[in-house]
Amino acid sequence: MGVLYQLSKPTNELNLDPSIHACPGLRTRGGRLTDDDDRPRRTKLIFLLLVLCALCYTFAAIAGKSYYEILQVPKGASDEQIKRAYRKLALKYHPDKNQGNEEANKKFADINNAYEVLSDSEKRSIYDRYGEEGLKQHAASGGRGGGGGMGMNINDIFADFFGGRSMEDEEKIVKGDDVVVELDATLEDLYLGGSLNVWREKNILKPAPGKRRCNCRNEVYHRQIGPGMFQQMTEEEGYFITVDIEKGMQDGQEVVFYEDGEPIIDGEAGDLKFRIHTAPHDRFRREGNDLHTTITITLVQALVGFEKTIKHLDDHLVDIGSKAQGMRKFKGEGMPLHFSNKKGDLYVTFEVLFPTSLTEEQKTKIKAVLG
Repeated sequence: MGVLYQLSKPTNELNLDPSIHACPGLRTRGGRLTDDDDRPRRTKLIFLLLVLCALCYTFAAIAGKSYYEILQVPKGASDEQIKRAYRKLALKYHPDKNQGNEEANKKFADINNAYEVLSDSEKRSIYDRYGEEGLKQHAASGGRGGGGGMGMNINDIFADFFGGRSMEDEEKIVKGDDVVVELDATLEDLYLGGSLNVWREKNILKPAPGKRRCNCRNEVYHRQIGPGMFQQMTEEEGYFITVDIEKGMQDGQEVVFYEDGEPIIDGEAGDLKFRIHTAPHDRFRREGNDLHTTITITLVQALVGFEKTIKHLDDHLVDIGSKAQGMRKFKGEGMPLHFSNKKGDLYVTFEVLFPTSLTEEQKTKIKAVLG
């Protein structure tokens, strides 16, 4: 049965129906109606609403801007992947290469800001859980945390309301095996940059009897092969993958295609990694960022000098003439440095081709000239 509250006149005093005094749990105190039993419940509900509002604000901040999208990496990217992505984008949008381009300058600033956060393990952890607003509150509190100024850790709040499990108890994602492919790249591609089309045969999950749905993104199919025994059904599909070779890449560096490796039940596929190796070249040999080549000259050329050019990897000509000195160094004619405008050096070794036989007349003339 409802209870009526009547205001006799515009005043702060409340006139109560006498029948109210018979209701259990209700008291008057100083002319005001109180409910001691409901007060803790109301307080807790108000607090929960405040927490939910804060959560909505945080999620909105995260959705508005993603540092992972700026660096073009997945959320689970490793430190090395983040560093590699940053270097690539920073070189592309560097102000020195985009003078007068305001859009490129803004992207460069965003890239630096994203890398500053994601390269710091503490900042990255805060950003992953609370977004940019969490970073601001962390900075405002001097890096000591504090759960938004309420004197409580927000993880403890969630532990209290949701069964004792804090947000730090993140579920580990199960991943399939990585597939590593050794890839030979030509010196021309490593000097100029290029791309290779590679045929990929990949295991995929195949429909089979005994379909079930799992708590992952894929539908996994099983075939029963015995009592209590099931087999995952897979088949292969083939397709071409374009692998980009960046200028100056070194042996052992990898080009990664995330989640394109082996699939796995109830988890994410592994990664496909192409590991770069420099293919043998008919004229040049690479050592780090330097190039080496050997030129054969005659004895006469070695003695009196010569004029000669060699064709470089991009077809420009390098003048190596004059007198031979065993080995000559040509600065800046080597391989480009990865993510840099600098280059290594070119070393040319001269091999003298001596005559295998001389007539007596030739020997006499040589002795006369050389003493």
